[in-house]
Amino acid sequence: MSISLELAQQAVHAAHQKALDLGLKMNIAVVDAGANLTAFIRMDDAWLGSIDIAIRKAKTARYFDMPTGDLGQASQPGGSLYNIEHSNGGLITFPGGIPILDANGRVIGAIGVSGSTVENDHAVAEAGMHAVKNK
Repeated sequence: MSISLELAQQAVHAAHQKALDLGLKMNIAVVDAGANLTAFIRMDDAWLGSIDIAIRKAKTARYFDMPTGDLGQASQPGGSLYNIEHSNGGLITFPGGIPILDANGRVIGAIGVSGSTVENDHAVAEAGMHAVKNK
């Protein structure tokens, strides 16, 4: 099962609203279970360089079915996944990408957000994920 366009758009909308509430300009991407881009927005004046980062965060979260920040912890020097960010055409291993689960706990996609601090990116991604989690 994969995230539907309707749910992907709901996730993007919720993340967009959180970004507005925080006064941020973000790029927000949702990928399906196959890591294919399903929904995306670039808020007015959001950084162009963050477009690719948001999409890669979503893909990375789906490729490994974990938040990108968690993967980043394991990819530090001396860690078991050191240098993993160089695989799969380039991964993002800092916060802002989160898997999206259905009601049965299966990963149906992921959301990735970029455009601010990693803490803000993660908070905005969480808002999108929580809007569609377990549906």
